[in-house]
Amino acid sequence: MSKCYFSGTMKAVRLLRVCSMVLAVLVQSANSSSCLAPLAPQLRKDCHPDPGASEASCLSRNCCWSPWKTPGIPWCFEKVDSCSVVPEPQRIDCHPEPGADEAACVNRGCHWCASENTTVPFCFYNSEEEATCSTKFPIRNRVDCHPQPGASPEVCEAKGCVWCPTTIANVPWCFYPANGPHGYTLKDAPQKTAQGWRVTLIKRGTISLFGNDISPIVMDVEFHTKDRLRFKIYDPNNKRFEVPLNIESSSDVSFEPNYDVEFVNDTVLQFRVIRKKTRTILWETTLGGLIFSNQYLQLMTSVPSTSIYGFGEHEHPSFKHDMNYVRYGMFSRDQSPVALSNLYGVHPFYMCIEKDFNAHGVLLLNSNAQDVTLSPSPSLTFRTIGGILDFYMFLGPTPENVIQQYTEAIGRPFMPPYWSLGFQLSRWGYNSIDVLEKTVERLRQYDIPHDVQYGDIDYMERQLDFTYDKANFAGLPEYIKKLKNDGMHYVIILDPFLTKDEPQGTYRPYELGQELGVWVNNSDGITPAVGKAWPPGDSVYPDYTNPKTAEWWTQMCMEFKNVLDYDGIWIDMNEPSNFQNGQHPGCEKNHLNYPPYVPDITGGLLAEKTLCPDSKTYLGYHYDTHSLFGWSQAIPTFYASQNATGKRAFVLSRSTFVGSGKYTGHWLGDNFSRWRDMHMSIIGMLEFNLFGIPYIGADICGFNEETTYELCLRWMQLGAFYPFSRNHNAIGNKEQDPGVFGEEFAAISRSALRIRYSLLPYLYTLFYHSHVSGNTVVRGLMHEFTSDPQTHGIDRAFLWGPALMITPVLEEGARSVYVYFPEASWFDFYTGEQVPPSWLKKSVEIPAPLDVIPLFIRGGYILPIQFPARTTVLSQLNPFSLIIALDEHGEASGSLFWDDGDSIDSVERGEYSYVEYKYSNRTLKATVIKNGYNGITPLAYSSIQILGLTSRPNVIFMNGKIIPSNRMKYNSNGKITLWISAPLLQELTISFEY
Repeated sequence: MSKCYFSGTMKAVRLLRVCSMVLAVLVQSANSSSCLAPLAPQLRKDCHPDPGASEASCLSRNCCWSPWKTPGIPWCFEKVDSCSVVPEPQRIDCHPEPGADEAACVNRGCHWCASENTTVPFCFYNSEEEATCSTKFPIRNRVDCHPQPGASPEVCEAKGCVWCPTTIANVPWCFYPANGPHGYTLKDAPQKTAQGWRVTLIKRGTISLFGNDISPIVMDVEFHTKDRLRFKIYDPNNKRFEVPLNIESSSDVSFEPNYDVEFVNDTVLQFRVIRKKTRTILWETTLGGLIFSNQYLQLMTSVPSTSIYGFGEHEHPSFKHDMNYVRYGMFSRDQSPVALSNLYGVHPFYMCIEKDFNAHGVLLLNSNAQDVTLSPSPSLTFRTIGGILDFYMFLGPTPENVIQQYTEAIGRPFMPPYWSLGFQLSRWGYNSIDVLEKTVERLRQYDIPHDVQYGDIDYMERQLDFTYDKANFAGLPEYIKKLKNDGMHYVIILDPFLTKDEPQGTYRPYELGQELGVWVNNSDGITPAVGKAWPPGDSVYPDYTNPKTAEWWTQMCMEFKNVLDYDGIWIDMNEPSNFQNGQHPGCEKNHLNYPPYVPDITGGLLAEKTLCPDSKTYLGYHYDTHSLFGWSQAIPTFYASQNATGKRAFVLSRSTFVGSGKYTGHWLGDNFSRWRDMHMSIIGMLEFNLFGIPYIGADICGFNEETTYELCLRWMQLGAFYPFSRNHNAIGNKEQDPGVFGEEFAAISRSALRIRYSLLPYLYTLFYHSHVSGNTVVRGLMHEFTSDPQTHGIDRAFLWGPALMITPVLEEGARSVYVYFPEASWFDFYTGEQVPPSWLKKSVEIPAPLDVIPLFIRGGYILPIQFPARTTVLSQLNPFSLIIALDEHGEASGSLFWDDGDSIDSVERGEYSYVEYKYSNRTLKATVIKNGYNGITPLAYSSIQILGLTSRPNVIFMNGKIIPSNRMKYNSNGKITLWISAPLLQELTISFEY
């Protein structure tokens, strides 16, 4: 079953049964026809039978909109009249306890209809049968026993499961009984091992859901570090595919873990992970419900709260997940972001905020097609069709600790070159070098910051990798050199498929690859798999898991560097994409291409838009390695970029997997020029920071469809605060660069980007901490204010690090935005004005005229900034300033990381400088912790801003000398500005006397 989103015009009114009868009748009249009333999907009446249905057009017809994966189910359907569903005399109370309201009623899958008759329940079941069934088998505790389509009472009961229909969307009708004949039981007592425990399990009963059950199986519990635990379930007698990501345990075995594990052998065997300090049960698995067959593995666990984040890649409607039997498939796919679909990457990782506000994370390290169901009990059900069940748990206890521990295991994020933090421009549709030159010149004329220009597949000769079009792009090599002389950088696109049909002797990349045998092969393991993609003719696919392929790819990239002097590589279509289902001549009918269970993926076919699962790679079948394709391509591309340029690698990949962030950034794919997509981009950005890929952004102004002036302008403001800030759109759509809309648009875009450029030292320092310690760069408010439940669902605002809150306008025509201010000192970025205490822990309407994106600085932090310029090459030479925002104790701290911006491994080689800032006891101290970069010597501070002072100081000293009064300005709002001149490497002390 699939996720259902309800949209309607219902007022946010919740009436208790103690309300007056007059109000009850009014509510009945107004709300009996509702989008919230339970309705089985097959009973929906299509409200938009004509083509082109969208949420907006549906709601304009006063109908309900709810996407559904099953073909034939209308997404736009008529409202349901709850009051006419069941006659009053036949209504059975669905909410007998006090406090019933419409929301609680609908959440139980029941109907709500207020009545003048106080003896008639307002909240009632659909039928007597449903009432009996729902009482006996609570909906929130059901685990799906028939996750594939085609369930029936007969099939369900034959599986030893319970059949109980309901009208609640997504709730399983066929589910496991409490003590059914399924799963595994303990064969022997748990055995102590050097790293933890081992248990051997044998299958219970004879019922098999998908056949080929494996018994015995083994579960190893390994204590990796004090905050990391691994539990791995596998076949001890036969080798099965395992993801080749080496996560090493600590060599120190003397640590005291922050967790306990328990095996409870009650009526069914349970495995528990418990947080030692609080005794919270983080993971409770009924191993009796475990399934481990050759092509179907399932495990269900209880989780301690409903505050669940993560799992990807999808377009989620909210950062905090809906737990009402939502199922998400994970299998990399060339798919524009749409609701419910599995997208480009696979990240089976989640983070949970526990009820006492501690946090933990869990990874299922498995690359096979899989899905996960989030249930209201609350629980999670993992299903995959291959490999092993290999779980890692990270104990936190803060959200930031969780991601630090996660990236310690899977690989720290790469350190981006400084220039890649500048504004970037791309377009699929620059059909000539003349168009490209005019576009770049437009931005230059408006003095819009512009660091990176892209070449999409237009620059190639007939979409052939490692070529350029010498007719339409004549002079491109010289133009790239001109851009670079102007302080800019150029990034090329490369696709993961090469034509095999060029005349012999004319296309070296294919011929050398053929000679070396670097392709993904058919099931025979010999002949290359042949698909269809952008290049003319048929295409073959490099097998990047093969060491020979890495050598070939690096060589091709280095040779092409001599043709086009590029600075970075953008790898696209690497799910891998295929313009047909499977390779020529089609996929053989076998158990790999057509497994007994297909997870909840778009199309329901593993070979759809990609290669056949029985294709062979160096690591094994494509069935196992498909979702690793982008990850495996990113690694050699990272080193190819590094070797070709002699500088820090820059790689941008569409498909990613666990650990990709060590080598590549990501953009959120082929989004749409719609307001909702702006909101979705924030959610995606927050999620990829959880996944260890902080270099993330979306196509500013949208890739698909035509943008509008206001949408693109607001998106330029939002995109100015993506870590990866790029405007990009598709061929056939009008140009949308910030220079094409005229003076007003250019001025507002320039203003937003100049703010970004001024903050780049702070952003670059955040990336340093991410690279060294695994910190997030962009984070949700719940990340910093975990103990405030109001922040747990906020995903329309976000933070850069701990200190800067960005609150973009996400609605057409809006000239204000509602901002929630957690308990802290907050300052308006533009004025330095402190947010009144009365606004704290409230959502406040903040003005946001068309030329403003509201920004707020959190007290307690010091932000290093720099005067902006049109490129980072120029801005890196400009004077620095500090913004010091004081907390309620009059204190603040911060830091600055600085190097040359593009040297390889400057952090690892110590070729950088690092300064720590501390404001306390009315004194600012800048302490140089490390001075390993000579280029910092000419740089200096030109000003200091302090926000949150309670009164004007009488005298200010800098390194013992009085700062003249004409070198300072105090505002009555508590902001003071000092104009100084001091080397960045100088130990700096500024003290205030009152």
